[in-house]
Amino acid sequence: MAKGLRHRSPSVGRDSSWLVGADLLAVLLAFLGQIILARMLLAEHYGWMVIVIDVYASMMLVVDLGLPTLLARDGARAPDLVPRAVHRMYRYQLAAAVPFLMLAGWLRPESWLLEGVPDGLVLAAMVTAVAHVASYAPRSGLRVLGEARLEALTKVVERTVTVGLYGGLALFGSTSPSSYLSAFCMGAVVGWLAAYLLVWRVAPPSLNGSLDWGRMDASWLTHRSLIVAALPFAVTLGVLPYVVRIEKFLVTAEGGATLGAVFHVAQLAWLAGLVVPSALRSALLPVLGDVRRSPVGTRQAMNTSLDLCFGLLPFGLFGGYAVVAVLAPVAFPSEYVDGTHGASAVEVFTLMLLGWGFTLLATPSYTAIMTGENPWRFTGFIFGVLVLAVLIGYVLIVVGSSTPRGWLMAGGLASSMSAGALLVCSWWLSGTFGWVRERADEWALVLLCTALIVVGLVTSTWWWVLGLPLLTFTPSGWRALRSTLA
Repeated sequence: MAKGLRHRSPSVGRDSSWLVGADLLAVLLAFLGQIILARMLLAEHYGWMVIVIDVYASMMLVVDLGLPTLLARDGARAPDLVPRAVHRMYRYQLAAAVPFLMLAGWLRPESWLLEGVPDGLVLAAMVTAVAHVASYAPRSGLRVLGEARLEALTKVVERTVTVGLYGGLALFGSTSPSSYLSAFCMGAVVGWLAAYLLVWRVAPPSLNGSLDWGRMDASWLTHRSLIVAALPFAVTLGVLPYVVRIEKFLVTAEGGATLGAVFHVAQLAWLAGLVVPSALRSALLPVLGDVRRSPVGTRQAMNTSLDLCFGLLPFGLFGGYAVVAVLAPVAFPSEYVDGTHGASAVEVFTLMLLGWGFTLLATPSYTAIMTGENPWRFTGFIFGVLVLAVLIGYVLIVVGSSTPRGWLMAGGLASSMSAGALLVCSWWLSGTFGWVRERADEWALVLLCTALIVVGLVTSTWWWVLGLPLLTFTPSGWRALRSTLA
């Protein structure tokens, strides 16, 4: 590969653009895949597949050990060591994966929510979870090498393979959830291998063959110091998946696999929207990691990220609602969108839009906690948010609702309230209340407009018009993007 490709530095705006664009394309492909699944599988079988993927993805994510997060934070200081760091991480992750796979096979956690799930479905879900975890290290490596565009490419390739295999199965009339999950697994493996090969391709040669891990950070010098430094992120990753899935699990536990499938359809578009804050966070992480001992550099990077968040917010709210309201009734079987099971997936999604806005706005302060000098603070942050999410979900779904519609709508409301808790907690634990106060007028206008837009869309009234001043932040968002595109 050309020499110029080997010495790119991470950039918030440029890398965010690549990751957001590719993630949105990958989400569109995934959405097409979900349409195929919803039309080819019975609602109960679709619910099986959804819950099994979520359960094992959540359980196996701890095998990540938090090491790719450390690489994203420190790798930009020694880009020539990135491929070797990936191999080093794999040794630890493999040692952790074996006992976790055995534990998962013994516990069969999907049986706590569902009955009658085929063994083939469980096996495919476990392999898929491991393949996804294996892909995180080389993808983090590509990002710190300034090649977020190649990381983005691997995500699109993964989704393309998956959806292509779904389409082939559908053409042959397959209605087996195990077959479709095996196709999902193959896509995950292809995405992992693509990232692994590319990180070796683009990394610069090592400096005189040196393996001076201290050039990354002192924590990389010994096995013990590396594991200790990654431990907070590892613990966090064991908890983090439940923050966004707890409402789905509670709805499924109360109403069964069919209601779980309806909630999943609503959450599909919401999760699709989360690729935006996720991509911004991924691009911001190595930048903040590189300047975390420079208050001026940190503040500048956070302001740039916040301008991007403010600028993207109205397009996410209106665009997300328009896409789901128009396409969901066409794309999915009527039982998911006509209220047959108590509430429409479109109604639930619209209620969850507020939570998407809160999550986007939390991106700068959330990432600042990750790159802070005390990584255990981030662990405490995620644990606190999870506890609040469980309490909110339990009160609204289990205690406060007793009908299918009530469970579904309470799940959507609980999701948004949990995201609001995440935003406030991120300000507190990142120590950025002063930064928020500096832009208090902007924050007040953004939060008010966001609430008015969501209230208007949920109630089908004209209140959303009062939220249109949110569009005034678009020019500053565009300027922030252009300033970092180099």
